Amino acid sequence: MHQQIATVQTPGRGLVDITASIGEIVAESGVQTGLAHVFILHTSASLTIQENADGDVLSDLNDWFGRTVTDGDPRYRHTDEGPDDMSGHIRTALTDTTLTVPVRDGKLLLGTWQAVYLFEHRTRPYTRRVAITVQG
Repeated sequence: MHQQIATVQTPGRGLVDITASIGEIVAESGVQTGLAHVFILHTSASLTIQENADGDVLSDLNDWFGRTVTDGDPRYRHTDEGPDDMSGHIRTALTDTTLTVPVRDGKLLLGTWQAVYLFEHRTRPYTRRVAITVQG
């Protein structure tokens, strides 16, 4: 078993492809066949596997969340860190904080058009930490 924390700089709200970073950690682990468990150590950012071929997919996801979970809703009680605080937590609740991806031949076993993304739900840039545990 191998575990490592990856640090990801986000530009603010949006999706950041972290597939290569996870792949490097999988390669370093030496595991040929097994699982890579990915866990984000935050409550206002999440993880998702999405298409990596057409950027419109990521834009549409961002737009949908913008329409569905608005910032600054006056019904939110938790606003300690600004109008995007509670909406960030709701967006995380609607997505995932963990993913498990198969490892085969020492590499992430993803579909042709799949990538692993960190989904930043806050509007300003953040440094996020992601724990990757590889077992096989």
